[in-house]
Amino acid sequence: MFSTGPAEGGSEPRQAFRKWGLATEKGANLLARGAAAVALTAGLLMASGVQARQSPEAATALPTVALSALPVQAQQTYRLVLSGGPFPYSKDGTVFFNRERLLPSKSRGYYREYTVRTPGASNRGARRIVCGGLQPTQPDACFYTADHYASFRLIAR
Repeated sequence: MFSTGPAEGGSEPRQAFRKWGLATEKGANLLARGAAAVALTAGLLMASGVQARQSPEAATALPTVALSALPVQAQQTYRLVLSGGPFPYSKDGTVFFNRERLLPSKSRGYYREYTVRTPGASNRGARRIVCGGLQPTQPDACFYTADHYASFRLIAR
């Protein structure tokens, strides 16, 4: 299956195949089994709920949630976003960098984050609304996360 070239010289990959004993039909079978094992492992990880980062294309298929189905505090935060504040936390309205890459890929500064109050929490909690657009009070889209950016749902207006 593999051509090893002349006995002397040859390309680096060919030399490596010979060195590792893979320049034979048996070696090719080992490589094929290894690739199958990697594919099987990836399939098992996905089936168990372990996810790789989403591509920008996958992010456009985020689940949606009706604004009316969100907690009251999220609805209040959403109304504050549309009215331009005032916001209760100094971090509200700051740039959200989308490091998790779960939202559609946009230029830096496109997304802004806002804290959704969590009753009983002594800090900002994990709930946020992230809105994207060039005008903060007229966002193109807003997303809700209850788990500090581990997942997002598109807010349907």
